[in-house]
Amino acid sequence: MIASLETKRLLLRGVHPTDAPSLQRHFNDYEVIRWLSHHVPWPYPRNGVARFINSILPAQGRERWVWTIRLKSSPHEAIGIIELRAGEGCNRGFWLGRAFRGHGIMSEAERAVTAHAFMVLGFERLRLDNARGNVRSRRVKEKAGATLRYVEPARFVDPTLHEQEIWELTFAAWRQRP
Repeated sequence: MIASLETKRLLLRGVHPTDAPSLQRHFNDYEVIRWLSHHVPWPYPRNGVARFINSILPAQGRERWVWTIRLKSSPHEAIGIIELRAGEGCNRGFWLGRAFRGHGIMSEAERAVTAHAFMVLGFERLRLDNARGNVRSRRVKEKAGATLRYVEPARFVDPTLHEQEIWELTFAAWRQRP
């Protein structure tokens, strides 16, 4: 199990098999999935989230930390996911149901998870990536104090996307942000 995190408006809880129905409802949306790696299938299978949850549970709290995002006003509904991964490659990923975008929810969740990564788990830096053109994801990284390092070729669910931005957020830079 992993620690639950709380912010002013959010509850971040470790993902559990019972979260599959609400996550499936919010994730099975091309406008959410299109920005993700080409490894995510589209059309998304009916049991896709349940399979995802079952696949990550063995690593939960060791090399992977996956939280559901919930509004305190609706604590039984998981509306998105934010995760950390140890090792090389992208260390933090997230998605949020379309109906909840544009309200600062992901930036709020990111602040809690990044603090946990640096202060509790001992990460020294986070490597972050997003599809080039994903302005919302880019903004979350900019607000966090991450630095764009380079752009490289990549494949996504949306076949018109061909590049990803690679960002870095160090513990030192994170500590200096307001």
